[in-house]
Amino acid sequence: MSKHHHTALETLLSRASADTLVKPAPKGEELEAILSTAMRAPDHGKLRPWRMALVRGEARLALAERVVASMKRLDPNVPEQKIEKRRTRFSTMPLTIVLGMHLRPEDKIPLLEQQLAVGAAAMNILNALHAEGYGGLWVSGDIAYDPELATELGFPPPHALAGFIFVGTPEKDRETPKRRSVAPYVADWTGAPVSFEADKQ
Repeated sequence: MSKHHHTALETLLSRASADTLVKPAPKGEELEAILSTAMRAPDHGKLRPWRMALVRGEARLALAERVVASMKRLDPNVPEQKIEKRRTRFSTMPLTIVLGMHLRPEDKIPLLEQQLAVGAAAMNILNALHAEGYGGLWVSGDIAYDPELATELGFPPPHALAGFIFVGTPEKDRETPKRRSVAPYVADWTGAPVSFEADKQ
């Protein structure tokens, strides 16, 4: 195995979600290169269903208020503490990528495969952020399934949101969380239905 491939594999194995993010976030050509990794995602039918709306600067405050309105619409009794937590996160993240799904229900490619392609694109972006020294956190929650919020952000039905990717620089160096063994999630198929140790716990 070449040194280059070893380094690339170690980068992938060391990625973890970064919850506390500060400036700077990538911009310019660096950001374009990171986002371009989405174009390498597996994509049955070449539909390219991923869409990425970038929220920066003063627009963060407007997004935060749309998110809060969505929360109250979905649950009139939502706790104020939860509201303030989300308002703060969405208004202060250096960069938020609104991850949209441009879906084609009438296409021969099943909707699930279109959605999976968006997920694969998001994972490429998260890996690229990590490789370039940044942090990323993919969040969803009830608001990601609110069609009214999706429409306000540019994704009216049948299109939808796949969540939000918070982007920035990890506030402090932290140890990579211990990686669980993959063994319980792998089995050899030899003709009979497989079973997994992970499902026996």
